[in-house]
Amino acid sequence: MKTLHLSGYTPDDIGVVVAARLLHDGAIVAIPTETVYGLAANAFDGKAIKAVFEAKGRPQDNPLIVHISSMDYLSELVTEVPDDAVKLAEAFWPGPLTMVLPKSDLLPDIVSAGLETVAVRMPSNEVARAVIEQSGCPLAAPSANLSGSPSPTTAEHVVEDLDGRVDAILMSEPCEVGVESTVILLANGQKRLLRPGGITLEMLESVIGHVDLDKAVLSDEVTAKVSSPGMKYKHYSPKTNVVLVCGDTDKFADFVNSSEQDTVAVCFSEDADKLSCEKIIYGIASDELTLAHGIFDALRSVDKLNKCVAYVHAPSKQGVGLAVYNRLLRAAAFDVIQL
Repeated sequence: MKTLHLSGYTPDDIGVVVAARLLHDGAIVAIPTETVYGLAANAFDGKAIKAVFEAKGRPQDNPLIVHISSMDYLSELVTEVPDDAVKLAEAFWPGPLTMVLPKSDLLPDIVSAGLETVAVRMPSNEVARAVIEQSGCPLAAPSANLSGSPSPTTAEHVVEDLDGRVDAILMSEPCEVGVESTVILLANGQKRLLRPGGITLEMLESVIGHVDLDKAVLSDEVTAKVSSPGMKYKHYSPKTNVVLVCGDTDKFADFVNSSEQDTVAVCFSEDADKLSCEKIIYGIASDELTLAHGIFDALRSVDKLNKCVAYVHAPSKQGVGLAVYNRLLRAAAFDVIQL
């Protein structure tokens, strides 16, 4: 398959028009969002959605997120919008927040992996919203990478994984947030955080009160059917073996420096001077936003070094740090060392 590379740095670029027309006609196109790049298809086109799963090598029991450009789309996608969903939309849409709501029968079952709910969000990225608006349809879009590999935060990451496997890639700026959206379940009276992201648990609770934290956020304990992407499978992982290491800078440095394996450290900038091995800095320990922005690029860089193991310094589980820790748990297949 020949993949078109389209320019889409602003909502007015001709590449946005072409991408929207392709999506309207049933193609699959990688587009930027503020979180990660997404592989988009018309959410009402079951054949196009199937092509998304095939291009990624994604299991079909892993639901997709439907992206909208305005609240007007909701009536086609869901049967109920609870009061808490309205409050969260007013507070955080457009933005990196996905809400899982009761699904309309208009959507093909493949979008939601046969569940009675659907995950919906409104991206804040202006190019993404322009593509949705001009295509005339909501877009179902998982991350635009090969299933299980680190998520793509630049157009170049998408080219590495999917060139020749998709109809087009909308080349644009690097993603602002750098980790996937927060996902909250708001169906059947529940308020449960399924996946942490740029909208933190604390931010959600400031708007709608107490929110339960799903066990899968910090463990491999999941149900047979999952309501959100990123819950069930090993995700976000390079080919190199990844181990998540918890401890302060001195303990982390002592542990990594004493390793007898061919090692790379994925670390904070504060760690760098104390490490004698090869290192990749993914952010500042005290600035969770830099960690979120840098983690997937760092994980993709690991494989270029051909090391036996990558020891990753674990972030705090507070704020956006919880999202980064959650992604690293899965990248490491839950292999965690507590120092």
